[in-house]
Amino acid sequence: MFKGSIVAIVTPFKNGKVDEKALGDLIEWHIAEGTDAIVPCGTTGESATLDYDEHYRVIEIAIKVVNKRVPVIAGTGANATDETIMITEKAKKMGADGALLVTPYYNKPTQEGLYQHYKKIAESVDIPIVLYNVPGRTGVNMLPPTVARLAEINNIVGIKEATGDMKQVSEVLRLCGERLTVISGDDFTTLPLLALGGKGVISVSANVAPKDVSLMCRAWADGNIEEAKRLHFKLEPLNAAMFIETNPMPAKTALSMMGKIQEEMRLPLCEMAQANKEKLRNILIAYGISVKN
Repeated sequence: MFKGSIVAIVTPFKNGKVDEKALGDLIEWHIAEGTDAIVPCGTTGESATLDYDEHYRVIEIAIKVVNKRVPVIAGTGANATDETIMITEKAKKMGADGALLVTPYYNKPTQEGLYQHYKKIAESVDIPIVLYNVPGRTGVNMLPPTVARLAEINNIVGIKEATGDMKQVSEVLRLCGERLTVISGDDFTTLPLLALGGKGVISVSANVAPKDVSLMCRAWADGNIEEAKRLHFKLEPLNAAMFIETNPMPAKTALSMMGKIQEEMRLPLCEMAQANKEKLRNILIAYGISVKN
């Protein structure tokens, strides 16, 4: 259902508010560049800094601008199950094609708690659900046996695996087979994950180089392994640059340099250190990206 290059899109801000025009323009650019699906309100979308009205508005804009041309997978995860159900129900009513649900953060549930959390959401909201495992952000790692249990639930259709641990990803694929779509959550693991049987990436780098991330995924799907490898190695410096400082600070700074959005994050995220900004600028220029400011 969800595959290829899926962008974890940034949320542009202007003077402290969501920049709705810039967000719409970014989405149009992504579709023109070949992005296969849009994820609003993920980690890269600074979902943790949005209030409920803003969260819903960003999802609504994505759905309206996309207008069914590609899937919209709304980030609706929270650290309380009832809150997650509430946000997911709202996204479904607005017309989202799926929901990306991060593991509950801060409270560090057990594996049984994770299973019960996702099971209750899946039973409460009839929408395709993509699990999201990113222990570096949440403090909890959803282990392969738990993922395999959840894969038995009909509307749990995929997992964004952002552990960076290819051994764990391999075990998820071995246990789940075709019952679950496995998607990379770390750009540098996309090609290895595709080789193991994964279906794509929910990408940070695609914010800045959507065409190349899309072409890499399509080259692999078409059996053009050498072209996929070429693009993988081309993207590697950019993939690293997106994490010079905390995501999404480098992605938003790069987009600002490209003239697409304002250089504005919400506290506690802040402007990048000047030395890192210069390093980022040089990487963009070396990559061949036009830098306007």
